[in-house]
Amino acid sequence: MRTIQFREAICEAMSEEMRRDESIYLMGEEVAEYNGAYKASKGMLAEFGEKRVIDTPIAELGFTGIAVGSAMNGCRPIVEYMTFNFCLVGIDQIINNAAKMRQMTGGQFNVPIVFRGPTASAGQLGATHSQALENWFANTPGLKVVVPSNVYDAKGLLKSAIRDNDPVIFMESEQMYGDKGEVPDGEYTIPIGVADIKREGTDVTIVSFGKIIKEAYIAADELAKEGISCEIIDLRTVRPLDFETILTSVKKTNRLVILEEAWPFASVSSEITYLVQERAFDFLDAPIQRITTADTPAPYSPVLLKEWLPNAGDVVKAVKKVLYKK
Repeated sequence: MRTIQFREAICEAMSEEMRRDESIYLMGEEVAEYNGAYKASKGMLAEFGEKRVIDTPIAELGFTGIAVGSAMNGCRPIVEYMTFNFCLVGIDQIINNAAKMRQMTGGQFNVPIVFRGPTASAGQLGATHSQALENWFANTPGLKVVVPSNVYDAKGLLKSAIRDNDPVIFMESEQMYGDKGEVPDGEYTIPIGVADIKREGTDVTIVSFGKIIKEAYIAADELAKEGISCEIIDLRTVRPLDFETILTSVKKTNRLVILEEAWPFASVSSEITYLVQERAFDFLDAPIQRITTADTPAPYSPVLLKEWLPNAGDVVKAVKKVLYKK
């Protein structure tokens, strides 16, 4: 095993797949000459050349459309957005073209494409740079949505996303690019649509994904000191959702807390809550609790931002609530 940074895991996944398949290329703002805005494509221009690592203008609508068209004609593009907030300029190409082309052509065209880049808050970047849009894309049939939380998962899931014949939304975090973790020396992949039980427990199930899951780990350590055993499930993939793993855990613990870094209305946690109450209502010993950001645009003020974001203290309170403990 080797210890590498999250950004290096992303770079390795892309580079390994590009060596394996010449139809794969990377395009986006500053991915080439600058080695990527977050240095996630460092060295790739030198290895693969300007025809396969392509700097684009600041025009997401344009290069997203180019990527979709090239995917329909035999290429396998990776599109990097400097942040997923900026992809909204090209969301018509993602939602109305990439996601629907296979069905609208009766299967004549696949769109093997990965849209990747940072999601959610990265600190004091303001409301227009701090949105978690996983539920937007997960609401769209035809898209797969992957949100890794650590280095190992990021590399294995990205390789699977690049090999997938359907469009994949691959969402990272600016605050995770410097995270370090172990990866194997050899090649490995992680299947899309399979959640991972990061910590086994008996008293309560905590479901989360992406960087905010770190708050669940902190909370679980604190709760363990009080004899409370938390089972933590990392979704890894928001769509398709591995509901069976969640259901099995809830049937064991009889309590559920869901943590995500997004607004509460029509969130991923809302969907999970509905599915659990529909299929496992009789197993629940307490109402499901969800933890999200406040239902406002992200504030710039550091004091307000701290209150806006979910934290480990919120998780502790939610767990104690479903356990009827003070």
